[in-house]
Amino acid sequence: MGKVYVFDHPLIQHKLSYIRDKSTGTKEFRELVDEVSMLMAYEITREMPLKEIEIETPVMTCKTSVIAGKKVGLVPILRAGLGMVDGMVKLIPAAKVGHVGLYRDPETLEPIEYYVKLPSDINERELIVIDPMLATGGSAVAAVTALKNRGAKNMKLMCLIAAPEGIEKFHQVHPDIDIYVAAVDEKLDEHGYIVPGLGDAGDRLYGTK
Repeated sequence: MGKVYVFDHPLIQHKLSYIRDKSTGTKEFRELVDEVSMLMAYEITREMPLKEIEIETPVMTCKTSVIAGKKVGLVPILRAGLGMVDGMVKLIPAAKVGHVGLYRDPETLEPIEYYVKLPSDINERELIVIDPMLATGGSAVAAVTALKNRGAKNMKLMCLIAAPEGIEKFHQVHPDIDIYVAAVDEKLDEHGYIVPGLGDAGDRLYGTK
């Protein structure tokens, strides 16, 4: 079964508090999400393998380490996932970015795929699927299923906050994929919102209602 990693770094928790605050405006909310995403990128890449190379400093030749292994791909779930991409790209500038667009069917409430655009070599990349909220889990399940259907083999899911119900549903369908979050909240309410949560991440990022 996949694991859940909670990033409890003080800077992440501090900034997440202001992201949750309903008095935080769109501009500041966007900046905070960008900053937290960058800090989470730092944490999620902790296990990346290194290889030794030889370089020449102004003083002498020496052996040092650079990142080895799989190439990275970032896949935000549209639209809210876009708000987390720039922060991650600042730390992983060589990462390629794909996109998965989903909308919820008003009748069945199931996520429907409407747009998928991915790097051609996703089967060779370690993909980080990005969405601020893991609420019911429906969108994350559908996005990862879409990626697996297109040949992706190595994935992680990264969210700001998650509900226990979403974690459970996601791991029922995708038990092979680990989840990385800044917080696991209490529950979902009757409307499918995370409690205490932060409201609708997309609306708060883009100033819509």
